[in-house]
Amino acid sequence: MRIFDPHIHMTSRTTDDYERMYAAGVRAITEPAFWLGQPRTNVGSFCDYFDGLLGWERFRAAQFGIRHHCTIALNPKEANDPRCTGVLEVLPRYLAKDGVVAVGEVGFDSMTDEEEKVFVRQLELAGEHDLPVLVHTPHRDKVAGTRRTLELVSASGLSPERVLVDHLNETTVGMVADSGCWMGFSIYPDTKMDEHRMVRILVDRGLHRMIVNSAADWGHSDPLKTVKTGRAMLGAGFSADDVDQVLWRNPVEFYGQSGRLLLDEVDLKGTADRAATFEGNSILRGQRPDAAES
Repeated sequence: MRIFDPHIHMTSRTTDDYERMYAAGVRAITEPAFWLGQPRTNVGSFCDYFDGLLGWERFRAAQFGIRHHCTIALNPKEANDPRCTGVLEVLPRYLAKDGVVAVGEVGFDSMTDEEEKVFVRQLELAGEHDLPVLVHTPHRDKVAGTRRTLELVSASGLSPERVLVDHLNETTVGMVADSGCWMGFSIYPDTKMDEHRMVRILVDRGLHRMIVNSAADWGHSDPLKTVKTGRAMLGAGFSADDVDQVLWRNPVEFYGQSGRLLLDEVDLKGTADRAATFEGNSILRGQRPDAAES
């Protein structure tokens, strides 16, 4: 089973997670820019975070044989803070970089006017940079939030096949399916969706434009929920090819629209050599080699 986890926040995870993911078949991931839990208060804090996604986290994933991509955006929750809206001015230079495969996560958290303005602007940026869009639907008022999301996507002029609407469930999948957008599902231990509910949706609606992710982050989550969904699919009578379509070919097709996916096998020997050089340079600078993981 080969797996592309199209939505996972590895900045919040450990190297043990990378090892477990690789052993389970994960060979590529996309890490969307998101809310870190502690509110950021200035644009520079976002720039440091974006630089980490494009540099250090990409390198860290490669050490474990996993290709790392990211999406970049001002997330919906922090769109409400006027100290953070200046991020919109620096986004263009990040959206032009290798490894950035979409604008995201964008969308709604509390469905405020401020969130909508930022959402609309970032849809415009996606068009300007010829990138797909990853959309976060709100955890509260999900039906209303998803409906308004689809209205704004339609008004933006973006082709629906370039938009992935995420965090769906049984109450919202129908309207997104009808819109022509891609349908994303986050599989969680206690909240959102679980793998068995996901399988029932796949039985009812088929595999086309379906995206399954773990969305693992700093909360109670599981970076192996993708492989567990694959096993549940097999147990329900889906074929190995069906699993490959949902867990690999679908995310590759969606993010491949960016023209920036790297899916060749990681040279683990070369990566190990680069890691040794990095650690040696850290020691020369008087830093612990593992300082970034402490």
